[in-house]
Amino acid sequence: MDKPKLYCIHYNECDPKKCTALKLKRLNLLTIIKNTTGSRKKSLILNPFAQKVISISDRGRVLKYGLIVIDCSWNKILKITKPNSNVDRKLPPLIAANPVNYGKWEKLSSVEAFAAGLFITGFSEAADLLLSKFNWGIEFKELNKF
Repeated sequence: MDKPKLYCIHYNECDPKKCTALKLKRLNLLTIIKNTTGSRKKSLILNPFAQKVISISDRGRVLKYGLIVIDCSWNKILKITKPNSNVDRKLPPLIAANPVNYGKWEKLSSVEAFAAGLFITGFSEAADLLLSKFNWGIEFKELNKF
């Protein structure tokens, strides 16, 4: 199975007990990073303000360089993101299944963002593995018809 590397730029603004990124880190399913230096400069970054929507054509970049999610508040993301058309992609409109934002459009947790990016780029086994770590994970897949 092809398995892309998963990274999270985490700003510690959430309740650590509810944070899906921190749980995935504890399970050794992702790496927390501070920035996108070195080889991670070419990683695909999920950014809600990107011009391009992620697609299957991004599969090669995700496999070779990895996928990055930014875990911070919406207030902060406006200040820290400067979309780069080469590596930034946004997700299509999706419905959250996480307990905090259930049923809300585009209020995804980090695991939901990772899973969506992985499903779209053809890494469904990796996406299913991530979602399986949360009792509501399968609901995300069903709500969004992945």
